[in-house]
Amino acid sequence: MTDLASRLLDSLKPWQSSPSWCIAFSGGLDSSVLLHLLASLSRQHKLPPVRALHIHHGLQPVADTWPDHCRALCGRLGIALQVIPVQVAPGASLEQAARDARYAAFAEALKPGEILLTGQHREDQAETLLFRLLRGAGLRGLGAMPGSRPLGQGALVRPLLGVSRDELSSYAMAQGLDWIEDPSNADTRFSRNYLRHQVMPALQQRWPQVARSLARSAEHLGEAQGLLDELAEQDLAQAASSTPWPWLDLPSLNLQAMRALSPARQRNALQYWLASRTRLPDARHWSGWDALRDAAPDGRPLWCLADGELHRSGERVFWLSGPWLGAQPAAQAWDNPAQPLALDGNGRVELSGTLTQHAVQVRYRTGGEILALPGRGHRDLKRLLNEQQLPLFVRARLPLLFQGDTLLAVANLPELSLAGCQLHWCVPTSAQGLR
Repeated sequence: MTDLASRLLDSLKPWQSSPSWCIAFSGGLDSSVLLHLLASLSRQHKLPPVRALHIHHGLQPVADTWPDHCRALCGRLGIALQVIPVQVAPGASLEQAARDARYAAFAEALKPGEILLTGQHREDQAETLLFRLLRGAGLRGLGAMPGSRPLGQGALVRPLLGVSRDELSSYAMAQGLDWIEDPSNADTRFSRNYLRHQVMPALQQRWPQVARSLARSAEHLGEAQGLLDELAEQDLAQAASSTPWPWLDLPSLNLQAMRALSPARQRNALQYWLASRTRLPDARHWSGWDALRDAAPDGRPLWCLADGELHRSGERVFWLSGPWLGAQPAAQAWDNPAQPLALDGNGRVELSGTLTQHAVQVRYRTGGEILALPGRGHRDLKRLLNEQQLPLFVRARLPLLFQGDTLLAVANLPELSLAGCQLHWCVPTSAQGLR
């Protein structure tokens, strides 16, 4: 066993009980070495089953030949290969769009508990740190690439971050490996390529150990970020009190607890809380949090982020995404109230109690609705919801049960229902899966 194979095996020990290992196989030098190493180790050790995933972006004509190259090498090594074509969304940054498409495809392909292994090495880590420094990244970004992180139903693992590009090249030549040279990697119009071909060689002339030193700095920064994450967890625990509407099942935070923190700790806690839900805002956009936090109690502030919105209701902020940001649902007839009704983009409802007639509808507020409450007479629904202090963002999606023109029940608010008739609403999920 080579020294490189031994180090790879040691780095993968925490994941040896995984159901299988998937290799992100582009056909380039790094992933070809990783594929060959794992194929060799699988013949010598009891390891999880290994398979390869090749993402075909189709961004240049020569790329159409790459799946065949990958199939040939996987065939010789006895590794199953899955080729996944993707569409790269147009945008300002082709690099970022291709990366987003690639990792979305990987996340979709991973089965529960599977590990995706990628071939990023020490120089990749150093370039990533330098790139993010030049973009003015904060500490979370300067931690560069973590050794592992969740991805889809499994996890992404980078077992070669401590290995240099020269070591990988030497191994490939010693084993007689062929690999793909992507022509776009030489195009210095792309920022990462400019750093790789222009900046890093100049730095290396003056400081030969620059890649090792930058990668070590990234490790230190990652450790510091880990400590800040622990602090964020403690702060968020204080802000995670229950809401008066537990059936909403939406991520939310108590504003009073957040205000008790210094501005820096507020941002740290929010970055941690938002990281799994949306792409984080840059420094220029944090004024949105200040406006949300400091708005008057009767205001209707919201903070729009890349993948959702933060809405404030009283002394709480709620995270909304997905169906919650869609248009108000349309009314639906409910032919059989004895069975649950799936609402278009709005969860589902069930009915408990008895109805004298079965011709009912689920509708939504349009204004002017009246509810006849025993002992209180006919009351305006808007005023009743104000009494309940129900968040404004819920009201347009709140199912209402009608029989003809008579309002019988308001979902999940039994005190706003006629005797013997209650409407139970299972709200749409606001879950957001990210890279």
